[in-house]
Amino acid sequence: MTAPTIKWTGISGQEYTYYIYPIDTFNPKSDGGNYVFGRETKPGSHKPVYVGQTNDLKERLGDHEKEACARRNGATHIHAHLNGNKQSRLNEEKDIIRKWKPVCNDQLV
Repeated sequence: MTAPTIKWTGISGQEYTYYIYPIDTFNPKSDGGNYVFGRETKPGSHKPVYVGQTNDLKERLGDHEKEACARRNGATHIHAHLNGNKQSRLNEEKDIIRKWKPVCNDQLV
């Protein structure tokens, strides 16, 4: 069964497709990618609480320093987008953060 998807739009207007996983069941592979700690505001609708990027999703999300902040702010899901290109990941992260200004991001806003 394929996970549902969501499109996050950055301040540039670019859309990025992410797979949605319940926060406690997400078990990623060791791949590079972008991720969003998201809060489901109503069925099928989410608000980003924290946006990030990494060269290893499994390692990064195994013990994330912003997870406590994300949970305090209602994070229910992790949205993930595989992306092996570091510069592309950094651009995507910055683009989404600048549009949405997630509460747990204190950089790039």
